[in-house]
Amino acid sequence: QVQLVESGGGLVQPGGSLTLSCAPSEEMTGVLNVGWFRQAPGKERDFVARISSGGKTTYADSVTGRFVISRGTAENTATLQMNSLKPEDTAVYFCQIQQWSWTRGGTEHWGQGTQVTVSS
Repeated sequence: QVQLVESGGGLVQPGGSLTLSCAPSEEMTGVLNVGWFRQAPGKERDFVARISSGGKTTYADSVTGRFVISRGTAENTATLQMNSLKPEDTAVYFCQIQQWSWTRGGTEHWGQGTQVTVSS
């Protein structure tokens, strides 16, 4: 059973930066996309950023120009560099990996979430 390990969350001042990382507990095959979602208290879980197996990136409008998603040397790992952080960025951030196989089709894996708090 694959587990997604998230790290890098914490407390940061407005205007500061923070980097989140996501990595599976074991090697994975057929990884299509690695992405990040976030959920603030009392709100829905929203899309933040995604990077495909080919390196194509997609960002939510709210983070475009401030956040950068990239892949590590392992295809199924990713980092989210968050810059110019605002209080409204405060949320629990979740890593997602989308996987494809001919026998199982498409599957999604989620991390447990890491807290990011932007406050002075």
